[in-house]
Amino acid sequence: MNSNEIEIELNEPLVPVEEYLAAGVHIGTQQKSKDMMKFIYRVRGDGLYILDIKETDERIKKAAAFLARVDPSRILVVTSRQYGQYPARKFAETIGGVAVVGRFIPGMLTNQRLDRYLEPEVLVVTDPIGDSQAVKEAVQMGIPIIAFCDTNNMTSFVDLVIPTNNKGRKALSMVYYLMTREVLRHRGIATSLTIEDFETEL
Repeated sequence: MNSNEIEIELNEPLVPVEEYLAAGVHIGTQQKSKDMMKFIYRVRGDGLYILDIKETDERIKKAAAFLARVDPSRILVVTSRQYGQYPARKFAETIGGVAVVGRFIPGMLTNQRLDRYLEPEVLVVTDPIGDSQAVKEAVQMGIPIIAFCDTNNMTSFVDLVIPTNNKGRKALSMVYYLMTREVLRHRGIATSLTIEDFETEL
């Protein structure tokens, strides 16, 4: 494989752009933070900020390549978002990580006397706002943070931002599915999972 072929493979999106669009991965909110400006492609007529799908795609690849090198049992996935819970759990289960969905108990990363005390090597969160307690504790403990960030998120504590609609059901299914597929691919594991396997039932 020559360097041109490698270049093409890297630039090849994980799924056709139409699939990203159909899942609404690019649809942001009507607010934008200065941190997320660089990931915003344009603003729509109705005031919604639109994210750059190319950035989303590249950063999913980057996050997956990093996660594939981490001991799976030391990957912690946290989400308080309703639509993030099912796909986050599926992601953790498939790659061998640990999921904390719903309420994150304060002290889980900082208080060793807690029954549910965890020592992850990396934290993945669905939304730095909703999952702020986990983010705060990870920062305290020096644990790297990968976060799905919408147009209104602040990213100062996030080590790797994945710009995406982090509120939509289909969008969250899509990004968690692609991360799972990519992590497994890096580990040399074939999978028959599809995006439908990550979709929360309404």
